[in-house]
Amino acid sequence: MSDRSVLQKILRDLRNPLFRNGYALMANTGITAVLGMGYWLLATRFYTPEEFGSGQALITAMRLFASLTALGFVGALARYIPIAGRRTADVILRGYGMAAATGGVAAIGFLLTLPMWGEIYSVLGGLGHGLFFLGAVLVWSVFTLQDVALTGLRQAVWVPVNNLVFGLVKMGLLVALAGSLPEGGIFVSWVIPTAIALIPVNFLIFGLQVPKHVRETAGEARPPGLREMGRFLAGDFPGTLSMLAIVYLVPVLVAARVGEATFGRFSMAHTLGCMIELLAMNMAISLTVEGSFDRSRLAANARQALKRALLIITPIIGVACLAAPLILAVFGSEFATEGTTLLRLMALAVLPRVLIEVYLSSLRALGEARKLAVVQIGLAALVLASIMGLFPFLGVNSVGYGLLFSELLVALLIFRSLRKVLKGGETGRHRVTQRSSEAA
Repeated sequence: MSDRSVLQKILRDLRNPLFRNGYALMANTGITAVLGMGYWLLATRFYTPEEFGSGQALITAMRLFASLTALGFVGALARYIPIAGRRTADVILRGYGMAAATGGVAAIGFLLTLPMWGEIYSVLGGLGHGLFFLGAVLVWSVFTLQDVALTGLRQAVWVPVNNLVFGLVKMGLLVALAGSLPEGGIFVSWVIPTAIALIPVNFLIFGLQVPKHVRETAGEARPPGLREMGRFLAGDFPGTLSMLAIVYLVPVLVAARVGEATFGRFSMAHTLGCMIELLAMNMAISLTVEGSFDRSRLAANARQALKRALLIITPIIGVACLAAPLILAVFGSEFATEGTTLLRLMALAVLPRVLIEVYLSSLRALGEARKLAVVQIGLAALVLASIMGLFPFLGVNSVGYGLLFSELLVALLIFRSLRKVLKGGETGRHRVTQRSSEAA
């Protein structure tokens, strides 16, 4: 294929909102991964192994209570922002409010039961530290949903820009605090830029993009009622919460069972593995948005999303498996020794995860909340049970083996239903917007 034909194909893809949003989210994952590696590399140079592990543990706990609840609303926002019309701002604000409220309650429960979570979290025992942690959870809850709000508005191109600036500021603050605040510098350098980023991004969302979205979908939108959204959330939220427990609860459970230095080495391999897994979700989120805009094209969009996701992710998985020791050795030989097997297993688990995510996003676009709950809760239960059962024998590598086994099994179980979606057996005719979507 000539360079010109490749360029033409890319330009044609970028005119299709499905690919434009999907590629923007994938680019964001790549930027986040590169800057994240740079951030943690700096942390290993400017902080002791104990300070590194402690900072990782605090960030992991914050993301558990903020992201675990906030990301539970991702499916609902991706499903309903495209069709919300004049109620778009209300839908986004309700998502923010519910995520912050539930995340805050969870964080308070955590702070009140600190002795149960291991010595590594004892630093949060003071009132000031506890309040700062609670504020960080509330801020991160909103920060987490900004990206999906922009995606639902078909403006995901702003997501990598936001996270590029956020990542650079975070790295600068990390170095600046190394001398004056060594014990808390990692956590503080993560939280402060997050809080600052809320202001310009939400001005972009509510000041510019929401009014534009309302104008462009006027007369065609179908604003959801509270009862409709409630029914969808009743099925999707518990399932999504269960799935997110795999990403955010597992590291907290591991942190409670190993030392600070060991957890720091585990967390780097786990973080990189989760970054690869996130790529599988990026195109799927865009599929939910486009399926909500135009349900009649769901089967075609699902086929295109699956093809593009596999085309992009498969080489990345290959590189991760082959180069895992070299990638982790950047942080130190101990990271490579203890994390190589885990990173390889997590990378391989992403292949079946692509199939699962495309199927789940199709179900969201169709509003099939009950099926969503069954698949997601089933997968989460399998993963957690596998990891807990294997941990006494395999240590931190049980996370990789548990993920690979569980996701392969679930991918096999949903394969027939996924084929039905891809063939167009479960689509409707509803269309919200007049903007065209070109086939690949």
